[in-house]
Amino acid sequence: MQTYEIPLVPGPTAVCQEVLAAYQVDYGSADLEPEFLKLYGDVQSQLQHIMGTQNQIALMSGEGMVALWGALKSAVQPGEKVLAIATGVFGYGIGDMARAVGAEVETVGFDYDQAATDLARVEKAIRRFRPKMVTLVHCETPSGIMNPAAEVGALVGAYDVPLYYVDAVASMGGAPVKADEWRIDLCLGGTQKVFSSLPDLGIVAVSERAWGFIDEVGYQGYDALAPFRTALADAYFPYTPNWHAVAGLCTASGLLLDEGLEVAFARHKEAAAYCRKRVQEMGLSLFPRDPATSAPTVTVVKVPEGVGWNQLDAALRRRGMVVGGSYGPLADKVFRLGHMGCQADMDLLERGMDTLAEVVQELGV
Repeated sequence: MQTYEIPLVPGPTAVCQEVLAAYQVDYGSADLEPEFLKLYGDVQSQLQHIMGTQNQIALMSGEGMVALWGALKSAVQPGEKVLAIATGVFGYGIGDMARAVGAEVETVGFDYDQAATDLARVEKAIRRFRPKMVTLVHCETPSGIMNPAAEVGALVGAYDVPLYYVDAVASMGGAPVKADEWRIDLCLGGTQKVFSSLPDLGIVAVSERAWGFIDEVGYQGYDALAPFRTALADAYFPYTPNWHAVAGLCTASGLLLDEGLEVAFARHKEAAAYCRKRVQEMGLSLFPRDPATSAPTVTVVKVPEGVGWNQLDAALRRRGMVVGGSYGPLADKVFRLGHMGCQADMDLLERGMDTLAEVVQELGV
């Protein structure tokens, strides 16, 4: 199996050694041992701090999409209205997911190189459509865009929208996420981005408002949120919990909190600024159109004219470096440098940018 010395993918990220070590322990059965219950509670407390919430947190076995699907199916019934604010693959995709569960969906769509900063459009749609739920992706990793979750949350509150659903998978831990202050009812995360762990847990912070709707909907299924409301108190989970994954997340969350969230946020900003400076010095063009809306966890770069993405990717891999392509309309048009979690490391980034510069020169860009 090919391995790469310079991993700069936008997720799943390289796993921190301290986190990896948590997976090497034989913990026994989470169904039987009280130590697991304490661990689960500790992780909830850590995540509440990182996510800026007092809300209860569910840890669902599966990749981050289990959280996205589970929150939709648990809180929305067929025929109910969902307003999807979309600036990229995941934002538009969440709208499609809501349609798949039978919701009536309206999309406030923006170009893929544009953040949802036209709040007047969002407000007009909320006022006219009167949705049960507004959805937003905080950090659109395929396009590197950071969306104004706080400002949209203010509109959600002003118009008494029952539910605000925010995908914070690629921002949580690398940028401020303030679920309670921003009035987020379903705040969604995953372990494979800034936490630099394996892609094995979905994270959902659930507000009291959301629990009420979840009870009303009554969805039952592997990805249902309802059982998690009393799982810890009753010591009874809907399926066998992944003790190793929870232990890995506990270690990852602890590393962030020990570093200090503000310090971690500054580290990610520094990493992003360095990458973008070096990229521009190479004569490459950044994406999206407004640098102020670029995410601190990922840098997106236009594939140079005359050079195919596959050619660029192969040249980097030959030098031991791996980055990410993109999806949907951006496939083969941009590539992505993931500087999140333990990849937001200046030594790693310097090696990566030096390697990218060599490849750009070799390809005659």
